[in-house]
Order: sequence, then structure tokens, then C-alpha cells
Amino acid sequence: MFTSIEKPAHGPVDPLHETFAMRTYLICYEIAAPKRHALAGAVMELGEAWARPLDTTWYVQSADRADEIERRLRPFADAANGLLIQEVGARALLLNTSLQWFRKRRPACSETPIALAA
Repeated sequence: MFTSIEKPAHGPVDPLHETFAMRTYLICYEIAAPKRHALAGAVMELGEAWARPLDTTWYVQSADRADEIERRLRPFADAANGLLIQEVGARALLLNTSLQWFRKRRPACSETPIALAA
């Protein structure tokens, strides 16, 4: 089944505050257990929302360019056997998994992420 990987819009768009187009990135990695948690935490701090359809596969919604995402994840690259960052379109084929979007982790906020409908 094809599924939209775009995060649903919530309310009207305010043109004064909507200055950058959101992009969706696919981020996948292969990394040993000791560093996996730290890399997952870094991915959750990217962009405005994230989804994790598989253990080390993420979708991130961000206004940043791919080179900025790479710069922020580069400290983990030495520990990773592989790291993929790719801008993707709005449709994906998902088998035996689904998407549940969460808001970006905010270090100063103690609330748990809010699930957004997919």
C-alpha cells in the first residue's frame, strides 16, 4: 500500500511565519548499540517532526538543506558503518509497518512528544 509520508497540515498557514519550504528526508544508518541511542536522539532533534517506521530508518521534516542535516549528524559518522541522508518525495510503499509522526524533541521541554495522525 502506498502511504503519504507528508505530515498533515494543522490549521491555516500564516504567510508571515511560513518562510521556508519543509522538506522530507529519509535517514538510515547502521551503527553499533553503544552509539545507536545517541544517534537516534540527534535525529529526533532535527527538523520539526519525525517518524520512525523501522528501527534505524527515519523520516524527518525540516526546512534545512541536506548539507545542514549532514553537518549535524557528522559527529556520529565515524561510529556508523553507514549513514544515508536523502531528500524524498511524498509517497512511499510501506509493508508491515506504518508511520506515526511526532514533533521535534525540545531539550527545555519535559513533555513527551505528541503523536500526529498519519
